[in-house]
Amino acid sequence: MQRLLFPPLKALMGSPCLRLLVPRAAPRTQCGCSCGIRRPLRPGQYSTISEVSLQSERGTVSLPSRAAERVVGRWLLVCSGTVAGAVILGGVTRLTESGLSMVDWHLIKEMKPPTSQEEWETEFQKYQQFPEFKILNHDMTLAQFKFIWYMEYSHRMWGRLVGLAYILPAAYFWRKGWLSRGMKGRVLALCGLVCFQGLLGWYMVKSGLEEKPDTHDIPRVSQYRLAAHLGSALVLYCASLWTSLSLLLPQHKLPETRQLLWLRRCAHGTAGLVFLTALSGAFVAGLDAGLVYNSFPKMGESWIPEDLFTFSPILRNVFENPTMVQFDHRILGITSVTAVTVLYFLSRRMPLPRRTKMAAATLLALAYTQVLVLSNFIFQIGDLDEGITKIRFENGTTQHC
Repeated sequence: MQRLLFPPLKALMGSPCLRLLVPRAAPRTQCGCSCGIRRPLRPGQYSTISEVSLQSERGTVSLPSRAAERVVGRWLLVCSGTVAGAVILGGVTRLTESGLSMVDWHLIKEMKPPTSQEEWETEFQKYQQFPEFKILNHDMTLAQFKFIWYMEYSHRMWGRLVGLAYILPAAYFWRKGWLSRGMKGRVLALCGLVCFQGLLGWYMVKSGLEEKPDTHDIPRVSQYRLAAHLGSALVLYCASLWTSLSLLLPQHKLPETRQLLWLRRCAHGTAGLVFLTALSGAFVAGLDAGLVYNSFPKMGESWIPEDLFTFSPILRNVFENPTMVQFDHRILGITSVTAVTVLYFLSRRMPLPRRTKMAAATLLALAYTQVLVLSNFIFQIGDLDEGITKIRFENGTTQHC
């Protein structure tokens, strides 16, 4: 019986067709003896050609995990840069008072700017129907309108570029299987936040196009919506940058000491203070509260102005009284700079990695650069506007002295 069964079975086992179905043995180690130890296959290493072809058909063949992480990390780093560019361009749009020049919103249609004189005249006539032209820019020429229109147009087109920079690569990486399960959730959240930003931007602009017959104030967007627009952009930037750096830079494993715990808490608190200061800056911009007092460190002739609690109820002053809004912004700014300084000196007293110490020193330099630039700006405004040094607010209306 053995003579009848074993030879055909040995021939079948030795055939190349069946060898494709048998997992490949791992190479033997050279240990100096006749025995060998089988090494387990690494993830993504297939034992047969048939397995590779089967996985290719399913579309799950991916880069090695570390290489995929580097690609995704660089992509998110570029995305965070585009978001920073959008914030800067939005600030320039605000300073040039261009945000209300485009009075409608279309995702695809408005991507083509006016080209003929007739199209420009039509666009200008649309703008003339809204409060900003009627109250503030009633003597504006077509050439001046083109400038503010192109400023807002560039901001909107940059926003669309940011959306494409997130959504298209995310879909590609998802299809290729380069995103881990946890990273898929983060990427979905980031892409959703990008889309929310676009809708929130138009919701903000729409508030400045509404007729307000009960007031003769300068048309402006809602400070609440402006703060929400800026705040969501900062969250998107920080989340993208944090995720990209966590993928690109190796994590340092430090002993959990009490000093390190205090440093981490101080860093988190400082980040929260900087975020609140930025949001209060959006309220300052939305109310033009920076023009109320243009002296520093005093506000006019006193440290604490008298008209902090003009509006009723009292809580309304925090968000709608320009004097209180500027006062809060100053206090938050000074507190933020102090917190950054404390964080820097705490980091110098601890044995931290070189990269961490460089980050703390850079943060300190940026904070004091911000203080110098802002102080110089305030002094220049004071020299130019000595005749309009203060704006008084009585009964919710603006009066220039």
